[in-house]
Amino acid sequence: MFDYIIKNTSLPEVGVKNTIQLLNDACTIPFISRYRKEATGNLDEVQIGEIVKFKEQFETLEKRKATILKALEEQGVLTPELQQKVESAPDQTILEDLYLPYKKSRKTKADTAREQCLEPLAKIIMSQKTNDLESVAHRYIKGDLNSVDDALEGARHIIAEWINERTDVRNNIRYQLERFATITTKVVKKREAEDEAQKFRDYFDWSESLSHIPSHRLLAILRAENESFIRVKIEIDDDRALDKIFQRIIKSNNACSDQIEIAIKDAYKRLLLPSLSNEALQNAKEKADEAAITVFAKNLKQLLLGSPLGEKRVLAIDPGFRTGCKVVCLDAQGQLKHNETIYPHPPKNDSTGAIKKISTLAEAYKIEAIAIGNGTASRETEALIRRIRFKNDIQVFVVSEAGASIYSASKIARDEFPNYDVTVRGAVSIGRRLQDPLAELVKIDAKSIGIGQYQHDVDQTKLKTQLDTVVESCVNAVGVNLNTASKSLLSYVSGIGPKLAENIVNYRDEHGAFSSRTELKNVPRLGDKAFEQGSAFLRIKDAQNPLDDSAVHPESYHIVKSIAKNEGKRVSELIGNSSILKSIDLKVYCTDSTGLPTLQEIVKELEKPGLDIREQAKVFTFNQNIKTINDVQEGQLLPGIVNNITNFGAFVDIGIKESGLIHISNLSDGFVSDVNAHISLHEQVIVKVLEVDIPRKRIQLKLHK
Repeated sequence: MFDYIIKNTSLPEVGVKNTIQLLNDACTIPFISRYRKEATGNLDEVQIGEIVKFKEQFETLEKRKATILKALEEQGVLTPELQQKVESAPDQTILEDLYLPYKKSRKTKADTAREQCLEPLAKIIMSQKTNDLESVAHRYIKGDLNSVDDALEGARHIIAEWINERTDVRNNIRYQLERFATITTKVVKKREAEDEAQKFRDYFDWSESLSHIPSHRLLAILRAENESFIRVKIEIDDDRALDKIFQRIIKSNNACSDQIEIAIKDAYKRLLLPSLSNEALQNAKEKADEAAITVFAKNLKQLLLGSPLGEKRVLAIDPGFRTGCKVVCLDAQGQLKHNETIYPHPPKNDSTGAIKKISTLAEAYKIEAIAIGNGTASRETEALIRRIRFKNDIQVFVVSEAGASIYSASKIARDEFPNYDVTVRGAVSIGRRLQDPLAELVKIDAKSIGIGQYQHDVDQTKLKTQLDTVVESCVNAVGVNLNTASKSLLSYVSGIGPKLAENIVNYRDEHGAFSSRTELKNVPRLGDKAFEQGSAFLRIKDAQNPLDDSAVHPESYHIVKSIAKNEGKRVSELIGNSSILKSIDLKVYCTDSTGLPTLQEIVKELEKPGLDIREQAKVFTFNQNIKTINDVQEGQLLPGIVNNITNFGAFVDIGIKESGLIHISNLSDGFVSDVNAHISLHEQVIVKVLEVDIPRKRIQLKLHK
């Protein structure tokens, strides 16, 4: 395993071996990367994630080898040589090629020919030494075989199967598919005029190199094929591929070589090309999936680490026209204090009553900020709120509603607010997103948040694994308030999981707020391992031990106490005291288990304990004159917020229903290879309008520096 992982990652051997040991000991990636730096050689989360990926690949490969060896043994065909080849196969492709001759799911033409005793004839032909092939073939005419042609045809079926099973032949065609394959599409004529087909019309007659097609385009083409609007075909130069096979196999110029040539063409058209072109397309799809999942993961990380307003009292509004605007008031911890509905927009148009009500609620609940959902009637509601003269300075934010409806109808929302309907829950979610995006968004299936590209078309298992890893990484990077966190948030803390998260909340409800991290050990089923993995990522505000509100691990408290004692200070006096912390000779505190990397992390944390790595939320205002796509004109400079990033560009909310696209070529005057290097999700930007296509509801933008 170690050699396999090192070969694929190029990471140091000691770091890989120690990381594998920690993983086998039920340690999590966040815990290992932060608190086991000496063991791993200071590997970061990404590097440890690569070790996890290739560890799982190796285990899957070994499991498949065991299955194949068992099947070969049961067939009675397992020789020492074959066993050695299977056991030493370095990847899945080579392994499956080895198994191919013995993997028969149905009776083949070659099987029938063998039953007709034609395998000796096939071997004679392959020897290419017989000049009078017709006389030889005549001896095999019997039973169902009525002619020399019948016998030769049967022998060719056997030869075609042998050729199909040759690793060198298969690898040569794989190489040509990898280098030279073209993906072509043709529209399904009977569906060409359908409305649903029009979004795929660019691919009604398309041709492109399979090795160079962008991931988003391949996924779009495959979606169109799955929905039966187009047909997809993978093509290479057949003559060149066949010539390569001829050169490898045909060594004579006689009747035998003529038969082999026919068999090669049959093997190529009937067996090799269909199988290997499907394999090539699947490989391309896997790469496209990886690219799309990577985009989704980057977007999700940026979204989860979005700027929080913090513990402020918030009035949140879920806007609407006919059904009114749902209003809720939340305290600084996000608890619901009041809810009602106002009707400032058509058909009721009670703007006067709405303004009066909002003013009253803002004063009664000492509101510090207002969060307005960015859905239907958002701009109209924002304009209404900005007309109000509040007694105090109240910031107004427009907040993304993406996924709020999913949350409001979920079991999590029903459990939190059993006595309120979905409209109230949705408004609460909007307000809490402003206070702390991470704490609220972890309650929603990431695929429902509306970021990424073609997330429903990629491998769902891989997508979920990657997104769960991102959420876990973000939650643990920020840290969690043990006394206010929801079950959903706690479940992503290193070593905790859903069941322990529920037990923590139940214990908190029964016994009140936690006073120390040590008290976690009283939670049912939370043992030493879970405490080791999770305690340092949990924060307790105003704890008796100030280290309980920091990222310092409890296993290192004694080090901090020793430093404080040696400096003649209490621990509380050490925290935040940069002059003392910077002057400490850390080498004095090094031990066999604790080295400089860990000590440097401890000092860094003591300088700014519990520091939130996220920037604070900033107020943003759209151009108030732009209300619909009809107001957007070429050449305008408009403020916007990036609401999605893909491999081909970034989508920007400019305050109307339709988001504009900054194509990757319009992110910079120079070449752009990575969209994320130039722009971030939820970044506030200024864009220039390049083109407005009102019939297709498309807006082309350029990033304005």
